[in-house]
Amino acid sequence: MTGLAGIQDAGPGDLTFVANKKYLPYLKTTNASAVIAASGTTSDRLTLLLHPEPYFAFMQAVRIFYPARRYAPGTHPTAVIAESARIDATAHVGPNVVIEDHCTVGKNTAILANDFIGESSEIGDDCLLYPNVTVREKTLIGNRVIVHSGTVIGSDGFGYATSGGVHHKIYQVGRVVIDDDVEIGANVTIDRGTLGDTHIGEGSKIDNLVQIAHNVKMGKGCILVSQVGVSGSTKLGDYVVAAGQVGIVGHIDIGDGVQIAAQSGVARGIEAGTTVFGSPAREKIRAMKIEACVGKLPEYVKQLRELERKVSAISDDDQKS
Repeated sequence: MTGLAGIQDAGPGDLTFVANKKYLPYLKTTNASAVIAASGTTSDRLTLLLHPEPYFAFMQAVRIFYPARRYAPGTHPTAVIAESARIDATAHVGPNVVIEDHCTVGKNTAILANDFIGESSEIGDDCLLYPNVTVREKTLIGNRVIVHSGTVIGSDGFGYATSGGVHHKIYQVGRVVIDDDVEIGANVTIDRGTLGDTHIGEGSKIDNLVQIAHNVKMGKGCILVSQVGVSGSTKLGDYVVAAGQVGIVGHIDIGDGVQIAAQSGVARGIEAGTTVFGSPAREKIRAMKIEACVGKLPEYVKQLRELERKVSAISDDDQKS
């Protein structure tokens, strides 16, 4: 194999994959030299590599063809590092990085250009912080965490007490705690707890442009897609999926395995294992029935007016008789 490509674009020497049944017809036309496909797939013209999870298998092939970049140990001369900070000798600290007092950076972690690490923060082993990441004070980041550019971890939560017509800032003195194997996209904001912790569970994946408010507790393996907003003190169980532009109010519980469809508005807690849709979010099948009825409202209104006209005519006839 000399390269990788999608099944429609692959040529001789390329390895490709098919994980979605709708792409199976391309097995008859693709010019790929080999295809990773689901167990039981057959072809009389191609070399097939069968795997129960073809997409996962293809991702492993990508890692072989395109190994992850390894950053050389050492600290750039323009970095500003407090004397009390502890940076492992195998870590990479890039240009213009600022690391404040009492911070720790673990083995093989890369802190790239223009990153800021606030006082008393801890970053584990094998992490990668892309350029222009801000990690505010007292943040705890586990091992193998990836943070993309423009993200702010530990920003102040949005809290104010109104007195005498003036909004007075409530100081946010808690932390953000991020467990192992989390990936956080670009331009994400994760607010620190007001008093306790905002917690992101192990293995969770957060897309670009997501807002997570103060004191949110997120379980392991959650997926939050772009432009999701989670309000303060909400609890997400394990393996919750929130699709693009989902909005979740504060102080509610979302159970394990809940799936929330795109652009849904969640205004109350959701039981474990439920799939919801709409605004306000309802159980998916019920929400789809409601949506189908809403689409027919003009016809229903027309029919209702016709019925009103007929009833009115019958009433007029009865009065005349």
